[in-house]
This record gives sequence, C-alpha cells and structure tokens, in this order.
Amino acid sequence: MTAAGEEGSGRVRIPADVGRPDKLLAGLTARQLAILAAAGVLVWGAYLATRHLVPLAGFAAAGAPIAGVASVLALGHLEGQPADRLVVAAWRHLRAPRRLVPAPDGVPGTPAWVQALPGPLPAPLRLPLSSIDGDGVVDLGADGLVVICRASSVTFALRTPTEQEALVAGFARWCNSLSEPAQVVVRAEPVDLTSMIDAILDAAPGLAHPGLEAAAREHAGFLAELAERRRLLHREVLVVLRQPRATTGDGGGRERLLRRAEEAVSALGAAGVTLRVLDGPAATSCLWAALDPAGGFRPVAMAAPGETITARASIVTPGKDDRRDDRCDDRQAAEADR
Repeated sequence: MTAAGEEGSGRVRIPADVGRPDKLLAGLTARQLAILAAAGVLVWGAYLATRHLVPLAGFAAAGAPIAGVASVLALGHLEGQPADRLVVAAWRHLRAPRRLVPAPDGVPGTPAWVQALPGPLPAPLRLPLSSIDGDGVVDLGADGLVVICRASSVTFALRTPTEQEALVAGFARWCNSLSEPAQVVVRAEPVDLTSMIDAILDAAPGLAHPGLEAAAREHAGFLAELAERRRLLHREVLVVLRQPRATTGDGGGRERLLRRAEEAVSALGAAGVTLRVLDGPAATSCLWAALDPAGGFRPVAMAAPGETITARASIVTPGKDDRRDDRCDDRQAAEADR
C-alpha cells in the first residue's frame, strides 16, 4: 500500500502493530524504563551503602546477576509476551488454588466436630458470567452485558482489487462506527467425521439408483481416508459486542446492545459478511464449547432460563437375580405415576 498524499492514490499505510505501547526513550517503553530504573536505583543504593566495606570488583560480581535479571525482565520476550508479565502470570498461577467448586456464596468451613482435615478447602469458582436470557444477552455482572454473533468468512483473495477495496471499505465503516467495546474471536476445534460417515453409509442402500449408492460409498471412503491422513479443524468466527455496566444503569442497556447487534448485521452485510445473533441456547452451547474445548462432557439437554431442571434416569438391563426386585420397582413407579 502506498502512503497518503502520493499522486493518484488515496490509500494510507496502516501498521500491523497499532496495539504496541509507545517508545519513550532509546526505543524503550515506560514499563521497560521503570524496571531498569528500579534496578539501577537498587544497585546504586547498595553500592553507596557498602562502598567502604566491599571492594568494587566484589560489588560488581554481586550486582551483575541483579542487573542481568532486570535486563531480562525488561527486554525479554517469549512468544510475543514480555518476560515480566510472564513472571507475574507464573507467580499468580502458583499461588492460585488447585481445587475450585461452584459456590457463589463461598465455601462453608468444616464443622467443629471434625478433628482432622484431609486437605485445604476448595476455593469458590468465580465464573465470568451470571446469566443468559432467551435472546442471548449474557450478563457479566460488573463488566456489563454481552451478545455473541456468529459470522461467515469471506473469500477475500479470490476477489478482484475493486471488490477487495469495497470489502475493506465496508469493514472500515463498521469499525469507525463503534462507540463501545467489540471483539472478533476466531476459534478452531477438531472435527469428528464418524457420525457423518455412518449416516452416509446408512442412507446409501436406500438411494434410487445403484450409481448413487456407489458414489455415496465412495464419498464415505474419501471422508474416512481424509480423517486418517489429516487432523481436521472447524474454524468459527465470532463477533462479541459488549455494553459496559456504566452505560446500563438507565435500564436500556439490553435494548441498546440488541440494537447494536442489528446495526452490526447490516453494516457487515455490506462487507460480504453474514452475521447471525445467537439466541440463548446457541450462546450457551458456544460458551460451553469454549469452556470445554476437548468435549469431554456436553449436556444432552439444558433447561432454558427460568425452567425447571429435569433429568431422565438411565435404563440398566437387569440380571437374572435382579428381575424380581426390578418388577417391584416398576410396579411402585407405576403407582407413583398414577
């Protein structure tokens, strides 16, 4: 892209690192200067306090590790993250409790008659959300309200330069219209083709022509081979709109957030993006998938907000010695139903 002001072009060069902090002195940020200055003041103060007792060579040998640690914390990076923030995150992780339970009112203490404790009590699990209504509005408590939208992808590279400029202009108009926080999330999860392959093989014998059946079986074989050769991923693009709590005190925050979602659907539609606002069940499933990426446990059916939570008992095949007891249980259950 050319710079603005060049003849025959209205484009401007936008750097990719617009989120990086400003450089104040010698290419260093305020955070880096603060770390180096604190280390320098500490070393200089120690030198002034011990210069009459410790020779300069000995003090230099003792102060070199401090200067080295400060330099690594101020200038070091690992996978794009500053070293000092990684150290703080590691310290918080080590001090954080390992056992969490969903207890909004706190974990009660042990009774007085308990003589020995098996270990420390678990800490309460503080989820970032408190409720999800039927329209998909997520209540984050003090952080405000959130609505989640699922967006389609755009084949940008296959468009002509004129079409690409139109798409970029449409997306830029939406970005410039934002007055409240918004986030674009791209997530990926593994895809299991087993159910799809089984469905194709089950439906193949019922097709109208033998050629269609052969094509269906061939397609199922292709999918099975593809799943064996490569790790398939399903990518999902989400647009999250948030309404801060400071702007929701008048009671109109929810309506304003939904209106912002409708405006985003219209604005991104001009950029070729199909945006769909997730309702309550869809938003719950999306958040559940984010909390459990491996899919180890997924609820079969979840109650909507305000509904009674119900569960169906599992059916166990009885053995020969248990049939009499099961017949009694069935008779008692039938009487209870009546």
